[in-house]
Amino acid sequence: MKGLFGKVLLIDLSNEEFEEMELPEQIYREYIGGYGLAAKLIYENTPKKYDPLGYDAVFGFFPGLLTGTPAPMTGRFMVAGKSPLTGTWGDSNCGGYFGPEIKKCGYDAILIKGMATSPKYLALIDDNKQIFEADEIWGLDVVEAEEKLKKIHGKVQTAIIGSSGEKLSLISGIVNDKARIAGRSGFGAVMGSKKLKAIVLKGNKKLEVANKELLLSLTKEYNDRINSAPLGVITAYKTQGTTFGNMISFLSGDTPVKNWGGTKEDFPNIIKISGEEIDKYKQKSYNCFSCPIHCGAIIKVPEAGLEETYRPEYETCASFGCLLVNDDLMSIFLLNDLCNRAGIDTISTGGTVAFAIECFENNLLSKNDTDGIELKWGNSGAIIELVKKIIKREGFGDILADGSKVASKKLGKGEEFAIHSLGQELGMHSPKYYKSLGASYAFDPTPGRHTSATLDMFVQGPIRTPNGLFEGITFPKKFKRKGEEDRYEAEKIVAAIYQFTNCVGLCQFAWFMQKYPLFELIKAVVGWDLFSQEAIKIGQRIQTLRQAFTLREGVNLINNKLPDRTYDMNYLEDYKRYCEKIGWNPENGYPKVETLKNLNLEYVIKDLY
Repeated sequence: MKGLFGKVLLIDLSNEEFEEMELPEQIYREYIGGYGLAAKLIYENTPKKYDPLGYDAVFGFFPGLLTGTPAPMTGRFMVAGKSPLTGTWGDSNCGGYFGPEIKKCGYDAILIKGMATSPKYLALIDDNKQIFEADEIWGLDVVEAEEKLKKIHGKVQTAIIGSSGEKLSLISGIVNDKARIAGRSGFGAVMGSKKLKAIVLKGNKKLEVANKELLLSLTKEYNDRINSAPLGVITAYKTQGTTFGNMISFLSGDTPVKNWGGTKEDFPNIIKISGEEIDKYKQKSYNCFSCPIHCGAIIKVPEAGLEETYRPEYETCASFGCLLVNDDLMSIFLLNDLCNRAGIDTISTGGTVAFAIECFENNLLSKNDTDGIELKWGNSGAIIELVKKIIKREGFGDILADGSKVASKKLGKGEEFAIHSLGQELGMHSPKYYKSLGASYAFDPTPGRHTSATLDMFVQGPIRTPNGLFEGITFPKKFKRKGEEDRYEAEKIVAAIYQFTNCVGLCQFAWFMQKYPLFELIKAVVGWDLFSQEAIKIGQRIQTLRQAFTLREGVNLINNKLPDRTYDMNYLEDYKRYCEKIGWNPENGYPKVETLKNLNLEYVIKDLY
């Protein structure tokens, strides 16, 4: 096979065994890579209704089909498995250099099962596979652990959990490149439950592509267009990264304020945490593998005692800023650094702190409950103190360390202030602004995320323009009109192609920039003549399998309901129309038998019917 190694590595921590699983090319044609390949392999290698923190849990790291090649903006990988936070299919997208290193080790994915009896870390160094005791790095933060591992093993790529993952916080993630975090779905806890502190990679394999000359030509052409782009979205990403949205999203009404219960008037000093203000501290930009944008930045903040740290993303600024009515930029820098080092999701952490503050403000909690912390809106010192307690699972922080849903149940009060979807705090974009986001938050197989396929968000890019985003993808004209057939046809196209591009390894931001040579690059790398209609069908297969997994695990998403303050439209009706369009039963969200057969998913029928 060209562009593929045709095998994945399965690691059994219980027996300390490594097994190479060879896969036929047809599996890749049907599931591509990323969470498509993950859904196939994890579905078939786990029992029904298993404990995501138990012995039977299987999770893994899945780079995209094009990851590891020069193809622009394809350095992404997925961490995937069952989420301990929501009980559904879980996945978390991440960039940096870890995903490409999996390919350099000669694998298309790494799967992990079983449990170690004591803290361990995995090392795949060239052709040597070993499991080491992790006593010396257990308890270290992510940055400290990475630096220690590099002293031992040299120039390597790592994926590490911090103290939050070690302590099985359900809102913890997995960190690579010191500050790139697969933060959603709670996979830090999954890795921690297996007593796996880190994975260390250094590969020496080269991927043989189908047409190297064409690949390099397509890459150069796209990168040249990116680098010569006029002022606009591309230059904004290059200059300020996602923080360029701090002002735009807030002023448009997209950013939630005061735990989703406030308005723009409740946060008059947005300028204090704007991208322009943050940019004053930038030392240099950096990028993910194969990306011409360089949207990341290393910053220096002497006022906060941070000599070298990483620029917070929009989501972090919104969750620790607007959501908490906190305009203290220094505190946001500190909170971002704390969360990166601890390996904990900033969206869920900010949302959980917002829950606690609103409970306190409404006299459901007192200082006796909060270890003496006075939780008031905008009290940055109290916010920092509380986040430190959450990271350590100390005192009141232990109650909050698994998110707002669990916290409200432990406290027996404040449920109306816990803003989540099946336990996962909502992303920092509002369904009142992006109307289709309500259905995404409630009903995507991985609920609560803003990075799911959302029509009204993704049509901001060139997909709806005459030249389109991807060759052969035509877009309905009346997609904005609720109730129109065109809208649900557009939702079907966006959802399917988004699943596909996730599995290719393409960064979501590419959707907002310019026409992308998707199918041409696939031809150059793996040699497949793959076109738009087949890509749509593959995307529907992947979305349907993720849905089937969630149903198999006993979660019927159709019964899920968002907190009232987060939406202003009938998102359930929108979802039912979408289900009709893609061949799912609109009354219960179950894929129809004929749909499963059409998508070559016959093997899940026995689990659903």
